[in-house]
Amino acid sequence: MNAIMKSRLVWPASALILLILVNTIARPQFIKITVRDGELYGALIDILRNSAPLMLVALGMTIVIATRGIDLSVGAIMAVSGAVALTIIDGSGDPGNLATVLIAVVVALLVSLVLGAWNGLLVSVFGIQPIIATLVLMLAGRGVALLITGGFITTVNSEPFSFIATGYLVALPFAFLISIAAIVAISVIERRTALGVLTEAVGINPEASRLAGVRSRGIIWSAYAVSGVLAGLAGVVYASNIRAADANAAGLFIELYAILAVVLGGTSLNGGKFSLAGTVIGVLIIQTLESTILFLGVPSAQSPVFFAIVVVVVVVAQSSRLRSDLTKLFRRTGAAPAPAQDREKAEVAS
Repeated sequence: MNAIMKSRLVWPASALILLILVNTIARPQFIKITVRDGELYGALIDILRNSAPLMLVALGMTIVIATRGIDLSVGAIMAVSGAVALTIIDGSGDPGNLATVLIAVVVALLVSLVLGAWNGLLVSVFGIQPIIATLVLMLAGRGVALLITGGFITTVNSEPFSFIATGYLVALPFAFLISIAAIVAISVIERRTALGVLTEAVGINPEASRLAGVRSRGIIWSAYAVSGVLAGLAGVVYASNIRAADANAAGLFIELYAILAVVLGGTSLNGGKFSLAGTVIGVLIIQTLESTILFLGVPSAQSPVFFAIVVVVVVVAQSSRLRSDLTKLFRRTGAAPAPAQDREKAEVAS
Protein backbone atom coordinates (compact mmCIF):
# COMPACT_ATOMS: atom_id res chain seq x y z
CA MET A 1 0.00 0.00 0.00
CA ASN A 2 2.84 2.39 0.87
CA ALA A 3 4.46 1.83 -2.53
CA ILE A 4 1.18 2.63 -4.27
CA MET A 5 0.65 5.81 -2.25
CA LYS A 6 4.17 7.00 -3.06
CA SER A 7 3.69 6.60 -6.80
CA ARG A 8 3.47 9.86 -8.75
CA LEU A 9 0.79 8.37 -10.99
CA VAL A 10 -1.72 7.24 -8.37
CA TRP A 11 -3.41 10.61 -7.85
CA PRO A 12 -3.66 11.77 -11.48
CA ALA A 13 -4.85 8.29 -12.51
CA SER A 14 -7.43 8.33 -9.70
CA ALA A 15 -8.62 11.78 -10.81
CA LEU A 16 -9.02 10.59 -14.40
CA ILE A 17 -10.95 7.48 -13.34
CA LEU A 18 -13.17 9.60 -11.09
CA LEU A 19 -13.95 12.00 -13.94
CA ILE A 20 -14.87 9.11 -16.20
CA LEU A 21 -17.10 7.59 -13.49
CA VAL A 22 -18.87 10.90 -12.84
CA ASN A 23 -19.51 11.38 -16.55
CA THR A 24 -20.72 7.80 -16.90
CA ILE A 25 -23.16 8.15 -14.01
CA ALA A 26 -24.45 11.46 -15.33
CA ARG A 27 -24.78 10.20 -18.91
CA PRO A 28 -24.32 6.45 -19.45
CA GLN A 29 -23.77 7.01 -23.17
CA PHE A 30 -20.44 8.65 -22.27
CA ILE A 31 -18.61 5.31 -22.38
CA LYS A 32 -20.63 3.97 -25.30
CA ILE A 33 -18.54 3.40 -28.41
CA THR A 34 -20.25 2.68 -31.70
CA VAL A 35 -18.87 1.42 -34.99
CA ARG A 36 -19.97 3.03 -38.23
CA ASP A 37 -18.41 2.05 -41.54
CA GLY A 38 -15.54 0.42 -39.66
CA GLU A 39 -14.78 3.58 -37.67
CA LEU A 40 -15.13 4.13 -33.92
CA TYR A 41 -17.30 6.94 -32.59
CA GLY A 42 -18.25 8.12 -29.12
CA ALA A 43 -17.44 10.64 -26.40
CA LEU A 44 -14.27 8.79 -25.39
CA ILE A 45 -13.09 8.69 -29.01
CA ASP A 46 -13.74 12.43 -29.32
CA ILE A 47 -11.63 13.05 -26.22
CA LEU A 48 -8.75 11.04 -27.66
CA ARG A 49 -8.95 12.84 -31.00
CA ASN A 50 -9.30 16.34 -29.55
CA SER A 51 -6.45 15.79 -27.11
CA ALA A 52 -3.89 15.30 -29.92
CA PRO A 53 -2.61 18.92 -30.19
CA LEU A 54 -2.28 19.33 -26.42
CA MET A 55 -0.69 15.89 -26.13
CA LEU A 56 2.00 16.79 -28.65
CA VAL A 57 2.76 20.12 -27.00
CA ALA A 58 2.76 18.63 -23.48
CA LEU A 59 5.25 15.91 -24.47
CA GLY A 60 7.71 18.53 -25.67
CA MET A 61 7.05 20.65 -22.59
CA THR A 62 7.84 17.67 -20.35
CA ILE A 63 11.31 17.30 -21.85
CA VAL A 64 11.98 21.03 -21.56
CA ILE A 65 10.81 21.17 -17.95
CA ALA A 66 13.00 18.14 -17.16
CA THR A 67 16.01 20.28 -18.10
CA ARG A 68 14.85 22.92 -15.60
CA GLY A 69 13.44 25.09 -18.37
CA ILE A 70 10.10 26.30 -19.68
CA ASP A 71 8.75 26.97 -23.17
CA LEU A 72 6.16 29.73 -23.45
CA SER A 73 6.44 29.94 -27.23
CA VAL A 74 4.69 26.69 -28.18
CA GLY A 75 1.39 28.44 -28.95
CA ALA A 76 3.13 30.92 -31.23
CA ILE A 77 5.02 28.11 -32.96
CA MET A 78 1.68 26.38 -33.57
CA ALA A 79 0.39 29.57 -35.21
CA VAL A 80 3.46 29.90 -37.41
CA SER A 81 3.40 26.23 -38.40
CA GLY A 82 -0.26 26.37 -39.40
CA ALA A 83 0.29 29.60 -41.32
CA VAL A 84 3.22 28.14 -43.26
CA ALA A 85 1.37 24.94 -44.16
CA LEU A 86 -1.86 26.68 -45.21
CA THR A 87 -0.02 29.35 -47.22
CA ILE A 88 1.85 26.71 -49.23
CA ILE A 89 -1.29 24.68 -49.87
CA ASP A 90 -3.36 27.77 -50.72
CA GLY A 91 -0.69 29.06 -53.10
CA SER A 92 -0.38 25.79 -54.98
CA GLY A 93 -2.29 25.06 -58.15
CA ASP A 94 -3.83 21.91 -56.70
CA PRO A 95 -4.63 22.12 -52.94
CA GLY A 96 -6.04 18.59 -53.02
CA ASN A 97 -2.80 17.06 -54.21
CA LEU A 98 -1.25 14.71 -51.61
CA ALA A 99 2.31 15.64 -52.57
CA THR A 100 1.54 19.34 -52.04
CA VAL A 101 0.14 18.63 -48.58
CA LEU A 102 3.17 16.53 -47.62
CA ILE A 103 5.55 19.27 -48.77
CA ALA A 104 3.57 21.86 -46.81
CA VAL A 105 3.65 19.75 -43.63
CA VAL A 106 7.39 19.04 -43.96
CA VAL A 107 8.21 22.72 -44.51
CA ALA A 108 6.04 23.70 -41.54
CA LEU A 109 7.86 21.21 -39.32
CA LEU A 110 11.26 22.43 -40.52
CA VAL A 111 10.29 26.01 -39.69
CA SER A 112 9.13 24.82 -36.26
CA LEU A 113 12.46 23.04 -35.77
CA VAL A 114 14.31 26.27 -36.54
CA LEU A 115 12.15 28.20 -34.06
CA GLY A 116 12.68 25.59 -31.37
CA ALA A 117 16.42 25.57 -32.05
CA TRP A 118 16.39 29.36 -31.73
CA ASN A 119 14.94 29.03 -28.24
CA GLY A 120 17.58 26.42 -27.41
CA LEU A 121 20.32 28.74 -28.69
CA LEU A 122 19.21 31.58 -26.45
CA VAL A 123 18.96 29.34 -23.40
CA SER A 124 21.92 26.97 -23.77
CA VAL A 125 24.49 29.14 -25.56
CA PHE A 126 23.70 32.70 -24.53
CA GLY A 127 22.54 31.72 -21.05
CA ILE A 128 19.28 33.65 -21.16
CA GLN A 129 16.67 32.53 -18.64
CA PRO A 130 14.20 30.14 -20.35
CA ILE A 131 11.12 32.15 -19.41
CA ILE A 132 12.62 35.28 -21.02
CA ALA A 133 14.09 33.51 -24.05
CA THR A 134 10.82 31.82 -24.97
CA LEU A 135 8.75 34.89 -24.08
CA VAL A 136 10.46 36.70 -26.98
CA LEU A 137 9.15 34.18 -29.51
CA MET A 138 5.81 33.98 -27.72
CA LEU A 139 5.28 37.69 -28.42
CA ALA A 140 6.88 37.81 -31.86
CA GLY A 141 5.66 34.46 -33.22
CA ARG A 142 2.06 35.48 -33.78
CA GLY A 143 3.26 38.60 -35.53
CA VAL A 144 5.31 36.39 -37.84
CA ALA A 145 2.25 34.22 -38.47
CA LEU A 146 0.23 37.33 -39.35
CA LEU A 147 2.95 38.42 -41.78
CA ILE A 148 2.87 35.01 -43.46
CA THR A 149 -0.91 35.06 -43.88
CA GLY A 150 -1.03 38.77 -44.74
CA GLY A 151 -3.11 39.52 -41.68
CA PHE A 152 -6.05 37.39 -42.86
CA ILE A 153 -7.42 33.98 -41.89
CA THR A 154 -6.24 31.67 -44.66
CA THR A 155 -8.68 28.89 -45.51
CA VAL A 156 -8.26 25.92 -47.82
CA ASN A 157 -10.39 23.09 -49.14
CA SER A 158 -8.03 20.14 -49.21
CA GLU A 159 -9.19 16.64 -48.39
CA PRO A 160 -5.70 15.22 -47.76
CA PHE A 161 -4.96 18.07 -45.35
CA SER A 162 -8.31 17.71 -43.58
CA PHE A 163 -7.63 14.00 -43.17
CA ILE A 164 -4.87 14.78 -40.66
CA ALA A 165 -7.37 15.92 -38.02
CA THR A 166 -10.65 14.37 -39.12
CA GLY A 167 -9.63 11.20 -40.96
CA TYR A 168 -9.59 7.62 -39.68
CA LEU A 169 -7.02 4.87 -40.00
CA VAL A 170 -7.55 1.29 -38.74
CA ALA A 171 -10.84 2.41 -37.15
CA LEU A 172 -9.17 5.11 -35.04
CA PRO A 173 -8.84 8.88 -35.57
CA PHE A 174 -5.66 9.69 -37.46
CA ALA A 175 -4.89 12.60 -35.11
CA PHE A 176 -4.97 10.20 -32.16
CA LEU A 177 -2.59 7.84 -33.96
CA ILE A 178 -0.21 10.78 -34.50
CA SER A 179 -0.17 11.47 -30.78
CA ILE A 180 0.37 7.75 -30.04
CA ALA A 181 3.32 7.70 -32.45
CA ALA A 182 4.80 10.73 -30.70
CA ILE A 183 4.33 9.16 -27.26
CA VAL A 184 6.04 5.94 -28.38
CA ALA A 185 8.90 7.78 -30.08
CA ILE A 186 9.61 10.07 -27.11
CA SER A 187 9.28 7.17 -24.65
CA VAL A 188 11.73 5.01 -26.60
CA ILE A 189 14.27 7.82 -26.90
CA GLU A 190 14.01 9.02 -23.32
CA ARG A 191 13.45 5.72 -21.51
CA ARG A 192 15.30 3.17 -23.62
CA THR A 193 18.48 5.17 -24.14
CA ALA A 194 20.87 7.08 -21.88
CA LEU A 195 19.38 10.39 -23.05
CA GLY A 196 16.61 10.27 -20.47
CA VAL A 197 19.07 9.80 -17.61
CA LEU A 198 21.28 12.60 -18.94
CA THR A 199 18.27 14.88 -19.30
CA GLU A 200 17.31 14.27 -15.68
CA ALA A 201 20.91 14.79 -14.57
CA VAL A 202 21.06 18.15 -16.32
CA GLY A 203 17.77 19.18 -14.74
CA ILE A 204 18.84 18.14 -11.23
CA ASN A 205 22.23 19.85 -11.29
CA PRO A 206 23.52 21.38 -14.55
CA GLU A 207 26.93 22.32 -13.12
CA ALA A 208 27.61 18.89 -11.64
CA SER A 209 26.52 17.30 -14.93
CA ARG A 210 28.95 19.50 -16.84
CA LEU A 211 31.81 18.61 -14.50
CA ALA A 212 30.91 14.93 -14.94
CA GLY A 213 31.37 15.25 -18.69
CA VAL A 214 27.73 15.56 -19.71
CA ARG A 215 27.20 17.88 -22.67
CA SER A 216 24.39 19.78 -21.03
CA ARG A 217 24.37 22.47 -23.70
CA GLY A 218 23.51 19.99 -26.44
CA ILE A 219 20.87 18.25 -24.33
CA ILE A 220 19.13 21.53 -23.50
CA TRP A 221 19.34 22.66 -27.10
CA SER A 222 17.84 19.43 -28.38
CA ALA A 223 15.02 19.61 -25.79
CA TYR A 224 13.85 22.96 -27.12
CA ALA A 225 14.23 21.76 -30.71
CA VAL A 226 12.04 18.72 -30.00
CA SER A 227 9.50 20.95 -28.27
CA GLY A 228 9.42 23.18 -31.34
CA VAL A 229 8.85 20.27 -33.74
CA LEU A 230 6.06 18.79 -31.61
CA ALA A 231 4.42 22.21 -31.30
CA GLY A 232 4.67 22.61 -35.07
CA LEU A 233 3.01 19.24 -35.58
CA ALA A 234 0.27 20.29 -33.16
CA GLY A 235 -0.19 23.45 -35.21
CA VAL A 236 -0.67 21.38 -38.36
CA VAL A 237 -3.28 19.21 -36.63
CA TYR A 238 -5.10 22.28 -35.33
CA ALA A 239 -5.08 23.99 -38.74
CA SER A 240 -6.28 20.76 -40.34
CA ASN A 241 -9.19 20.57 -37.92
CA ILE A 242 -10.53 24.03 -38.76
CA ARG A 243 -9.17 24.02 -42.34
CA ALA A 244 -7.73 27.45 -41.73
CA ALA A 245 -4.70 29.31 -40.38
CA ASP A 246 -5.81 31.67 -37.61
CA ALA A 247 -2.71 33.41 -36.28
CA ASN A 248 -4.56 34.87 -33.31
CA ALA A 249 -6.50 31.82 -32.13
CA ALA A 250 -4.14 28.94 -32.97
CA GLY A 251 -2.56 27.56 -29.81
CA LEU A 252 -3.97 30.33 -27.63
CA PHE A 253 -3.10 29.58 -23.98
CA ILE A 254 -2.01 26.06 -24.90
CA GLU A 255 1.36 26.64 -23.24
CA LEU A 256 -0.46 27.07 -19.92
CA TYR A 257 -2.53 23.93 -20.40
CA ALA A 258 0.61 22.01 -21.38
CA ILE A 259 2.44 23.12 -18.24
CA LEU A 260 -0.63 22.21 -16.22
CA ALA A 261 -0.77 18.75 -17.79
CA VAL A 262 2.90 18.18 -16.95
CA VAL A 263 2.37 19.26 -13.34
CA LEU A 264 -0.80 17.18 -13.00
CA GLY A 265 1.24 14.21 -14.20
CA GLY A 266 3.63 14.56 -11.28
CA THR A 267 6.64 16.19 -12.99
CA SER A 268 8.27 18.89 -10.88
CA LEU A 269 8.84 22.35 -12.34
CA ASN A 270 12.22 22.32 -10.58
CA GLY A 271 13.55 19.97 -13.26
CA GLY A 272 15.09 16.53 -13.00
CA LYS A 273 12.90 13.44 -12.86
CA PHE A 274 9.94 13.50 -15.22
CA SER A 275 7.04 11.22 -16.07
CA LEU A 276 5.84 10.84 -19.66
CA ALA A 277 3.04 8.53 -18.52
CA GLY A 278 1.98 11.18 -16.02
CA THR A 279 1.90 13.81 -18.75
CA VAL A 280 -0.34 11.60 -20.90
CA ILE A 281 -2.73 11.16 -17.96
CA GLY A 282 -2.60 14.90 -17.26
CA VAL A 283 -3.62 15.71 -20.84
CA LEU A 284 -6.50 13.24 -20.68
CA ILE A 285 -7.65 14.78 -17.38
CA ILE A 286 -7.75 18.24 -18.96
CA GLN A 287 -9.56 17.05 -22.09
CA THR A 288 -12.07 14.99 -20.09
CA LEU A 289 -12.65 17.91 -17.75
CA GLU A 290 -13.37 20.20 -20.70
CA SER A 291 -15.89 17.66 -21.98
CA THR A 292 -17.48 17.51 -18.52
CA ILE A 293 -17.76 21.29 -18.32
CA LEU A 294 -19.52 21.40 -21.69
CA PHE A 295 -21.92 18.64 -20.66
CA LEU A 296 -22.80 20.34 -17.37
CA GLY A 297 -23.70 23.48 -19.28
CA VAL A 298 -21.32 25.69 -17.34
CA PRO A 299 -21.27 29.14 -18.99
CA SER A 300 -18.04 29.87 -20.83
CA ALA A 301 -17.38 32.85 -18.57
CA GLN A 302 -17.56 30.62 -15.47
CA SER A 303 -15.84 27.51 -16.82
CA PRO A 304 -12.30 28.65 -15.83
CA VAL A 305 -13.43 28.80 -12.18
CA PHE A 306 -14.87 25.27 -12.33
CA PHE A 307 -11.74 24.09 -14.09
CA ALA A 308 -9.46 25.73 -11.53
CA ILE A 309 -11.30 24.15 -8.57
CA VAL A 310 -10.84 20.64 -9.95
CA VAL A 311 -7.19 21.30 -10.80
CA VAL A 312 -6.45 22.63 -7.31
CA VAL A 313 -7.97 19.51 -5.76
CA VAL A 314 -5.81 17.24 -7.94
CA VAL A 315 -2.63 19.24 -7.34
CA VAL A 316 -3.17 19.33 -3.57
CA ALA A 317 -3.79 15.59 -3.59
CA GLN A 318 -0.36 15.13 -5.20
CA SER A 319 1.52 17.19 -2.60
CA SER A 320 4.33 15.39 -0.83
CA ARG A 321 3.06 16.62 2.54
CA LEU A 322 -0.34 15.03 2.02
CA ARG A 323 1.19 11.78 0.82
CA SER A 324 3.46 11.73 3.84
CA ASP A 325 0.52 12.26 6.20
CA LEU A 326 -1.51 9.53 4.48
CA THR A 327 1.45 7.15 4.68
CA LYS A 328 1.75 7.80 8.42
CA LEU A 329 -1.99 7.24 8.80
CA PHE A 330 -1.83 3.87 7.03
CA ARG A 331 1.13 2.87 9.19
CA ARG A 332 -0.77 3.72 12.36
CA THR A 333 -3.91 1.87 11.36
CA GLY A 334 -1.94 -1.16 10.21
CA ALA A 335 0.62 -1.19 13.04
CA ALA A 336 0.90 -4.32 15.17
CA PRO A 337 0.29 -4.04 18.97
CA ALA A 338 3.36 -3.37 21.02
CA PRO A 339 4.97 -6.43 22.68
CA ALA A 340 4.13 -7.08 26.33
CA GLN A 341 7.68 -6.18 27.49
CA ASP A 342 7.50 -2.81 25.73
CA ARG A 343 4.11 -2.09 27.34
CA GLU A 344 5.52 -2.97 30.78
CA LYS A 345 8.51 -0.68 30.24
CA ALA A 346 6.18 2.12 29.18
CA GLU A 347 4.04 1.64 32.29
CA VAL A 348 7.11 1.67 34.60
CA ALA A 349 8.46 4.78 32.93
CA SER A 350 5.12 6.53 33.39
